[in-house]
Amino acid sequence: MPALRLGQVDYINCIPVYHALEEGLLVSDIELVKGPPTKLNNMFLNSELDITPISSIEYARHVDKCIILPNLSISADGKVESILFFSRLPLTELEGKTVSVTTSSATSVVLLRILFEHYYHVDVEIVSASPDLDAMLARADGALLIGDDAMQAHRVVLLENRDIIVTDLGEAWKQFTGQKMVYAIWVVRTELAKTAPHIVEQASHLLYESKLIGLAHRDALVQKAHRRSGLPFEIVDHYIDTIHHDLDEAERKALLTYYDFAYKSGIIEERVRLNIWSE
Repeated sequence: MPALRLGQVDYINCIPVYHALEEGLLVSDIELVKGPPTKLNNMFLNSELDITPISSIEYARHVDKCIILPNLSISADGKVESILFFSRLPLTELEGKTVSVTTSSATSVVLLRILFEHYYHVDVEIVSASPDLDAMLARADGALLIGDDAMQAHRVVLLENRDIIVTDLGEAWKQFTGQKMVYAIWVVRTELAKTAPHIVEQASHLLYESKLIGLAHRDALVQKAHRRSGLPFEIVDHYIDTIHHDLDEAERKALLTYYDFAYKSGIIEERVRLNIWSE
């Protein structure tokens, strides 16, 4: 069988899971394919990847095409620091305004829609744009950025003391629901799970082991995150503690709550059941 094609979100939030694989600390027959979330989503849905972290909302839209791998997620409990909404007005004052959202994201765009409708109770027009804060705010009254783009933009806003309100959507979700937020989960193609379950079992164990090794090499993670993002050590050091990669009961409950609101908002057509490998 050819090497498994494994997606890797090209943000520092994935470094803890992939560090051991990148550094050869684990032997595996895997091809790593890097890209932003939306690119990996599309590649997976077009059968160009076998396993990938997929935006949480895309699992809900394509439950027939994938099975969730256990013990893995990109999540946070409250502030996430990398899913940020920038605006010159408070979100409650954006009624009838236009907001711009990054083309790099799927889950966070839906999260923003849910928060606007059910938490802030305002109606806005949402348009997509490339992740460039200045360009986005030149054409809209608010801008959503994710990942390294969001963290770098936030640093510029603080350093230049710009008159911009920065809202952490993870923190807003926590205030609204009292729960964690799960931004991505690892999935395997349903077809592969049916035809080669032993391969999937091996890959599931490999990724979990890679995560454990990565978390045990924290200093190396911080060094790598600093090199890749250009962000100061103290920021990436704190961020490594902020982002979690578990999929326990609290994360599953939070994921289902997110799906329930997506259903109420008409974003998905049916309520979602979590189909997790080996369960």
